[in-house]
Amino acid sequence: MINEIYDVIVVGAGHAGCEAAAAAANMGSKTLLVTMNMQTIGQMSCNPAMGGIAKGQIVREIDALGGYSGIIADKSAIQFKMLNLSKGPAMWSPRTQNDRMLFAEEWRIALENTPKLDFFQDMVKSLIVENNKVTGIITSLGIQIKGRAVVLTNGTFLNGLIHVGDKQVGGGRMGEPRAFGITEQLVSLGFEAGRMKTGTPPRVDGRSLDYSKMEEQKGDEKPQKFSYSDTPKLTKQLSCHIVYTNETVHDILREGFDRSPMFNGTIQSIGPRYCPSIEDKINRFAERERHQLFVEPEGWRTVEIYVNGFSSSLPEDIQIKAMRHIPGFQNVKVFRPGYAIEYDYFPPTQLHHTLETKLIENLYFAGQINGTTGYEEAAGQGLIAGINAHNKVHEKGEFILNRDEAYIGVLIDDLITKGTEEPYRMFTSRAEYRLLLRQDNADIRLTERSYKIGLASEERMNNVATKISASNELEEYLKSTSLKPGVINPILSSIESSPVDQAYRASQILTRPNMTLDKLSEIDFIKEVTKNISEEVKEQAEINIKYKGYIEKERENVAKLNRLETIRIPEDFDFSKISSLSSEAKQKLNKVQPKTIAQAARISGVSPSDINVLLIFLGR
Repeated sequence: MINEIYDVIVVGAGHAGCEAAAAAANMGSKTLLVTMNMQTIGQMSCNPAMGGIAKGQIVREIDALGGYSGIIADKSAIQFKMLNLSKGPAMWSPRTQNDRMLFAEEWRIALENTPKLDFFQDMVKSLIVENNKVTGIITSLGIQIKGRAVVLTNGTFLNGLIHVGDKQVGGGRMGEPRAFGITEQLVSLGFEAGRMKTGTPPRVDGRSLDYSKMEEQKGDEKPQKFSYSDTPKLTKQLSCHIVYTNETVHDILREGFDRSPMFNGTIQSIGPRYCPSIEDKINRFAERERHQLFVEPEGWRTVEIYVNGFSSSLPEDIQIKAMRHIPGFQNVKVFRPGYAIEYDYFPPTQLHHTLETKLIENLYFAGQINGTTGYEEAAGQGLIAGINAHNKVHEKGEFILNRDEAYIGVLIDDLITKGTEEPYRMFTSRAEYRLLLRQDNADIRLTERSYKIGLASEERMNNVATKISASNELEEYLKSTSLKPGVINPILSSIESSPVDQAYRASQILTRPNMTLDKLSEIDFIKEVTKNISEEVKEQAEINIKYKGYIEKERENVAKLNRLETIRIPEDFDFSKISSLSSEAKQKLNKVQPKTIAQAARISGVSPSDINVLLIFLGR
């Protein structure tokens, strides 16, 4: 093994590393996955859940592209919920609660059953770089392993420092050592590095909780799943619970502020804005009398509970004292206190859209090393990095997803063109074409693209073709079927919709507020046609009919923007020589080096007038 030359070496076996290794190996590259601990492959370091707002769309996209995250999430799920169902379909977001141990086990099984993928346990302390090109790695044992491309997915391990109150200990996760050497080497090679912070809540003994004082949160009555493949649907589910903090809890937490690394200056780095610690919440939102907490089970066969919303780096005695004043937590026993962790990251403006670094050829970054937060964001980057590392060493083209094609495309474009100074988290609001990027159509959007590069299987491609055909047939049936007043008015009355005095097409009736295909299927002849059609096909047809005008408008906007995507900017262009550009634009454009006018327009600090100057300079 050690004497072999690998096509792709992946460093780190978290969500980004696992997807990168699987993608490269499945596409045919001889791949090596190097991890500090073989027992923590695919570990859920924080909450035991996948998906959520916008994140669920990313998991669907990974699955549509032939990645593993959706399959692993389905196989280890203990609860499923489709979030935001009260809103339009662009906002619907799938989420699973997962069995933490089973999730990691399923990841390891999947990877061990992936041909062309080898494993090695050791810490990578440095890269082998020759003529600004990476050619391998050196481990802490001094072992040199050659590779034609390297993907770094180090998570929170690069010089990781854990904080619990006034105590600090080096580590990438509680109980696991940190990695060192890579940051220092990359900085010496000219990379810019920074520090970020994240945190995690306490884990507690579920046997010590009184659930009668909490609000039960069950899963969906008809649970769906992430993967478009034949993974099993849930037949039984575990409940989560909701509970709230109170003023007593807040007062106790404030007692520890003088010992908090967040407030005494020990922690200098920036944490995730949208997942703040409990001490940060009660400090920033002092007017609020309570904060919501989610009591989440960690699995089928464990009593361990994750207290979502109580992330903290306060001293452990303060954490326990405060928790015992939360309803149902009076006798709580703590397995592990919450903690904060600081780690190194590299501002992602130093990358191409393929996630290859601009300074070192064939070196790719994916996951938290790029300043993101979340399993899903990391996994999406890992998949793209793995694909592009494989393509590069086999002299194939770049694989880049556009903003109108995928949330993964939005994520990477945001990172590359705008950078981030705080942990980046995906939201539906970040996607300007979110009506096109729904969770239900990820396979239609992406599977063909993945199939063409040799990742998605032929079976997946055939399934997509069948789905599109069946959906089109159902749409045509609804557009050609007439409903007379006597047939449709009773159903309209049941949803408090105005009656009709003449026949209307079923598709026209379906566009009414509160009308659904399920309601229309109360009509016998429609029920007969739809009874053997899958739920996902019916959902696809219904959305296409209901939102036809909005979807077409969004596609028109995409076409307009794509014209700017075709206007290329010369490579290594010196923007400083265009005197009419603002000083900020010159600085930002020279740093990011956008490849098209559209990319330039998305850079923070580049104004519309700067874009007009560029267009004139380029003769457009």
